[in-house]
Amino acid sequence: MCIPPKAALFAATAFLVFSCTSAPETRQASQTAPASQSSQSNAAKDRAKAIVQDGLDAGEQPAAQANAPALGASPGQSGSAAGQLTPEEQAYLQTYLSRLNYMVYYNEDAKVDPKLAKVAVSQANRYLIEKLGLSVMDFDQIEKNKKDQQTAYENEAGGSIDLIQYIAQKFNSDVYVEIDFALSSETRDDKYYASAQGSMKIFDTSTATLLGSVVLASQTAFSPNSADAAATNAIASSVWVAMPKMIEQSKELLKNSLSRGIRYEVLLQKTPDSKQVSQLRRALAKKVHEVEQISYSPSVTKLYLYTFQNGDKIEDAMYDAGAAAGLSDLRLVYSRGKSYTFDSGL
Repeated sequence: MCIPPKAALFAATAFLVFSCTSAPETRQASQTAPASQSSQSNAAKDRAKAIVQDGLDAGEQPAAQANAPALGASPGQSGSAAGQLTPEEQAYLQTYLSRLNYMVYYNEDAKVDPKLAKVAVSQANRYLIEKLGLSVMDFDQIEKNKKDQQTAYENEAGGSIDLIQYIAQKFNSDVYVEIDFALSSETRDDKYYASAQGSMKIFDTSTATLLGSVVLASQTAFSPNSADAAATNAIASSVWVAMPKMIEQSKELLKNSLSRGIRYEVLLQKTPDSKQVSQLRRALAKKVHEVEQISYSPSVTKLYLYTFQNGDKIEDAMYDAGAAAGLSDLRLVYSRGKSYTFDSGL
């Protein structure tokens, strides 16, 4: 591994492979230049200008760090430079990515026959079960939860995210996949043909952010029996072929978005004293990788905690930090996926 001189290069993400480049050459005085007082004066000016502008030692050129943005490390991350992950954090991230939970559904706004939509979702789930050994939420479970969770969704999310993504969050899915497709069909010589085209959109469930998409495209499927059978074959084959690409892309995209850690949302109710909230943040910074305050009011404060730990550690960290900040009566009120609501006890 190449080590640049003087200043250490900070990695934006520890799970990406460093591409080492040769260290920048230092300026060297020309051995053939005359040692006149004028040339020495100009050289001194140039060196002074470099020091003022770049904060460098005289004679040293700036290291190329434009593509390596520094990430602020939390005060509690001993032995970890800014933006770098410890070996334990790297190991956790790799394990986390290997055990992602997926929830697959279809685009309800598309004009798709629900029977064919169920075929697409079932085929994706079949791949997750047979190839990856994962547990899934099947089509009928999602349909049932859409009815059962409607009231809770309206009270908690208030339309801020889609109902399906709310269900994915509630059941702790890491990735939500939305299937969208259209069919082309024809009949020739009393035989039925169909092909499917569309996409699989990949969402980060915790943030509801669109990460990317994979193209769905099938070869022309054939059935001697019916147009529905041909359509079913086309959809099933297109989904099965696209699933490996979706899995790999989702892992890579999530890995890129997790340089700060797994994001957990914390709402703290009853926060009349902003100084006490500041104490809580500083105490939390010793427990997690990074703390970000999103909003504050005397009634509620919203925090994002980034960490390479399981969700139950968030609750433990809140209790420990609360005690250090004088919030010994702090307690958990509600949790959904990676979202937690606490009462300060004030």
